Amino acid sequence: MDYDTSIGGPQQRFPVTSHSAIIAARSDDPNLRERALETIIASYWKPAYKYIRIKWRASNEDAKDLTQSFFANVLEKNSFVSYDSGKASFRTFFRICLDRFLANQLKAEQRLKRGGDVSHSSLDFDGAEAELTRYGPIFDSDPDEYFYREWVRNLFSLTLDSLHLRFRESDREIYFKLFELYDLDDEPGGKTSYASLATRFDLSITEVTNYLAAARREFRKIVLEKMRELTATDEEFRKEARKLMGIEIK
Repeated sequence: MDYDTSIGGPQQRFPVTSHSAIIAARSDDPNLRERALETIIASYWKPAYKYIRIKWRASNEDAKDLTQSFFANVLEKNSFVSYDSGKASFRTFFRICLDRFLANQLKAEQRLKRGGDVSHSSLDFDGAEAELTRYGPIFDSDPDEYFYREWVRNLFSLTLDSLHLRFRESDREIYFKLFELYDLDDEPGGKTSYASLATRFDLSITEVTNYLAAARREFRKIVLEKMRELTATDEEFRKEARKLMGIEIK
């Protein structure tokens, strides 16, 4: 899939009411804080792992240990409470925290104990390694831009998982299948046509058109929901939506 997607479309406006996990991570309510941290970890562990592998040139096993040690340290010290949205985006703050942690770890030549509340088995490191192989360990001179690209890649991956689940639970899995075949298929040989999809699934071309339009709307909606969770202010959310999706938020 091309992650520099134009699927958002120009000049579209989408109000979003999702709550920010960044703010909830500082809540006095331990259950709310735990759910928020789970959301942040799900969205950031894979970009962090790849960043450690490529930028810090860590081995596969060391990157696994360091990724989990970083999040265990975050949970233990509640590191995100010091985030100031007036100074930088949360994503930049996160990367700076990660760099600082890694520098301290390497300087001390030690590893924090693996585990904590971040389970090794819950993170698909093999999948992350496969992505590094597929897309290539491309790293330029701007670490923030590299981290942003991997953050976007993981955001879209999580969105697709949620999209598939929503359509499956509503007995509309054909919507996702059409979306997958038409919008996500990056195999050589040219894009599948609406007519061929209609024939393959015994649908009219109008049905294919409508189902794809519905899937794209839902995809955009989920991306924005997740993006809202991962930003701390309305201003940051609008900026991220404009940069990634070309969407102006009310």
